[in-house]
Amino acid sequence: MAAVTRAFPRLPVVVILGCTGTGKSKLAIEIGKRIGGEIISADSMQVYKGLDIITNKVTTEEMRECKHHMIDFVSPLNEFSVVDFRNMALPLIEEIKGRGKIPIVVGGTNYYIESLLWEILIDNDNKPPENSDVDDDGELQIVDPVMARRIHPNDTRKIARSLQVFEQHGRPHSELLAEQQSKDGGSAYGGPLRFDLTCVFWLHCEKEILNKRLDSRVDAMLDKGLVQELLEFHGSYNKLRQDDNSRYSEGIFQSIGFKEFHNFLVQQQKGDTVNSLIKEEDKKVFDECVEAMKAVTRRYAKKQTMWVKNRFLSRPIGSSPNVYELDATDLSSWESNVLDRGLGILENLLQDKQPSVDPIARIIRDQQSTHVQHTCEVCDNRVIIGDKNWASHLVSKSHKWHLKKQMKKSDKKETEKELR
Repeated sequence: MAAVTRAFPRLPVVVILGCTGTGKSKLAIEIGKRIGGEIISADSMQVYKGLDIITNKVTTEEMRECKHHMIDFVSPLNEFSVVDFRNMALPLIEEIKGRGKIPIVVGGTNYYIESLLWEILIDNDNKPPENSDVDDDGELQIVDPVMARRIHPNDTRKIARSLQVFEQHGRPHSELLAEQQSKDGGSAYGGPLRFDLTCVFWLHCEKEILNKRLDSRVDAMLDKGLVQELLEFHGSYNKLRQDDNSRYSEGIFQSIGFKEFHNFLVQQQKGDTVNSLIKEEDKKVFDECVEAMKAVTRRYAKKQTMWVKNRFLSRPIGSSPNVYELDATDLSSWESNVLDRGLGILENLLQDKQPSVDPIARIIRDQQSTHVQHTCEVCDNRVIIGDKNWASHLVSKSHKWHLKKQMKKSDKKETEKELR
């Protein structure tokens, strides 16, 4: 398919989803070259400067093939939130369309993509306080009892967020969400779609093959110089953070690999080469770090898959764009199974035709009724959020143990009463 130069009735926003290691960036570049598109990276780690290997940024050569945005422009010492991303990316999408080009959003940071596609309530840059001496749960029950019933009492971050929304808007968080969800095209997940035409591709891969591919990917990163990259970055930015436990929940320090290699990094000296660093006594620690990184990468891939199922495929038709699955399991057939199939679907949409390939069927769930709070009096008033979790709890070993214990106490009391 040659590069697109002709005009079309409507320009879609193309979104490419998929686990790490499925070839999202490759597909984005190939589509961009053929249809005249520009790529917007939706990766919360790739916005930061540095750590090109560990964040798996596209190369300079790849960026020459197709124009990229939102990569490698934020200082590692600065915070960059989903609000920052949304506020930069939305005007960028309109600018790209204004040039007659097609915006291609690709990346693994799921909430970044959600912030673009749907009208959702993320309109402040202030972080909720991490700790508070105030009874936030009690306060939330007063100002927003509906939201309080949806949030676990120990989830201080969500409680603080709801209180922050109330303080900022002067209205309960639950009321604002309900208003947003009641709009035409809204759902229990949030407000309506922003764009009238969105084409979503989901690159999928069989689990066992993907896990092997992810392990090999970590090994390839090591061959490219991952350890040296981490050491240099650690020496430049993170040594000052050692005293406060290297806050791996902030900024680029959240990248998979940084936390996993922490024990190895802190015992090394800046400026040493990789070969001289991995001494015999350090080999065990190093190997443990590598295995930890592989395990976390596999878990992250699983989380990405669940997000697509829960956040895209569980929404009602009309409140979510169609999602087209592309099978990236067999790399030798990648061009026919992924690229050609994807281009065919996109070509149909560009011509206002129905694609010959059906989108993935929806798995509709009633989110309003399931996301509620339950309290188990048998298990010392343990709080369970969600009907599904509640059903699982009732058949769990822990619940049965507490129930048996309670019955024994009750029987003992009855026996003592009879003996009086």
